[in-house]
Amino acid sequence: MIVLKLGGSVVTEKDREETVDGAALEEAAAAIAAARDGGVDDVVVVHGGGSFGHPHAEEWGASTTEGVRDVDGVTAIHGAMTTLNKFVLRALHDADVPAVPVHPLSAAHRDRDGALTLPSEQVATLLDEGFVPVLHGDLVAHAGEGATVLSGDEIVTSLADSMDAARVGVCSTVPGVLDADDAVVPEIRSFDDVENVLGGSSATDVSGGMAGKVRELLALGAPASIFDLDALPAFLAGDEPGTTVHGDR
Repeated sequence: MIVLKLGGSVVTEKDREETVDGAALEEAAAAIAAARDGGVDDVVVVHGGGSFGHPHAEEWGASTTEGVRDVDGVTAIHGAMTTLNKFVLRALHDADVPAVPVHPLSAAHRDRDGALTLPSEQVATLLDEGFVPVLHGDLVAHAGEGATVLSGDEIVTSLADSMDAARVGVCSTVPGVLDADDAVVPEIRSFDDVENVLGGSSATDVSGGMAGKVRELLALGAPASIFDLDALPAFLAGDEPGTTVHGDR
């Protein structure tokens, strides 16, 4: 089973609020369709928020630790993400991928210590029935905080752990984690290896940017790949393009 994250910066134009990158989304959908035609059946897709979720989360002061209690804020943030999810589903359907939505707000929650519970039985059953589950960054109920942001990266690591994923891929707008000379770092075994070159996202991102991705992937018990859209077909074919992040557990 493969867990594939399509970054918000890939599927949207992050500097233009609520704008889909239609060409990139179509290319990603075509790659997933081709992989399924080639025998890669069990794929779970997770997409980020990009220019849909992040601006609304920033407006309402929501982050992965700071919650929002105003129902208008919850509606705005979750509504933006479900709107983007519909665009992703439409692109996949146009490519004949049997994609179905799974909305984390309806299933996941955090306890008072911030620990996440994201049941995976629904996702596993959809896979068994021949569907491609599509999850997305969202808000989740958070005890004592109202609702906080759940990043797509955290969804990826949660599902990969609970479902014993064979492979994990994070498709970004860069060919991997870049060093100070803009060369791809081939592998990462600890955050200290790249701490000096990982900065924040240039656009609004309430979930940690590339640094957040690396931290989440280091928490996995298996290697994961970070790569760009051009390398998506290679990843789905079994290669390890871009940067390989080795989990430390």
